[in-house]
Amino acid sequence: MNPSIKTASLALGAIILSGCVAVLAALAQPAANTAPSYTEAGRLVFPSAYRKWVFLSSGHDMSYLPAPVRRMSTFGNVFVSPQSHDAFLQSGTWPDKTVLVLEVRRAEQEGSINRNGHFQSEVVRHEVHLKDVARFSASGGWAFFAFATEAPADMIPRTANCYSCHEANAAVDTTFVQFYPTLLPIARAKNTLSAPYLAAESRN
Repeated sequence: MNPSIKTASLALGAIILSGCVAVLAALAQPAANTAPSYTEAGRLVFPSAYRKWVFLSSGHDMSYLPAPVRRMSTFGNVFVSPQSHDAFLQSGTWPDKTVLVLEVRRAEQEGSINRNGHFQSEVVRHEVHLKDVARFSASGGWAFFAFATEAPADMIPRTANCYSCHEANAAVDTTFVQFYPTLLPIARAKNTLSAPYLAAESRN
């Protein structure tokens, strides 16, 4: 073999080998821990890395009340932990330790070259809906938290309307999968849509 060709072949082999090693090393890295974390007082630690998670959907000025009192126009962006998203794709429902984050941002109309429609601006607040069966067994394993800042937050009391609303109207396991267009077909195919949701769907 020509020495120059042999040298080039060895160099190419070394590059391929180093690339394979890098890929294997990346795969060997443990997945980031996205399970809910709590303070000693039982407050939920804000999941600050949520924007690296899976984006599910965005809603504009959505409300489940017949006559909502609206102080500002907002967008709501929903994110879910990657491990929980992968599990949903396989089963059509959420595993224990699922964390969903609702990021609420102010909606603006005037800015830059925009002449129609709305765009998102600063964050107003966050809401978290999470599944922790052992900790929240009294509420079906799920709990809600509201964050005005990123400081740890207390659980929203079980008597709040959000619990009964989700139980009565949510498409899958007390979550509003009906508003997540990439997940609703999965749940339908896996036959995990809730009875109340299917009943409401048949009436519409």
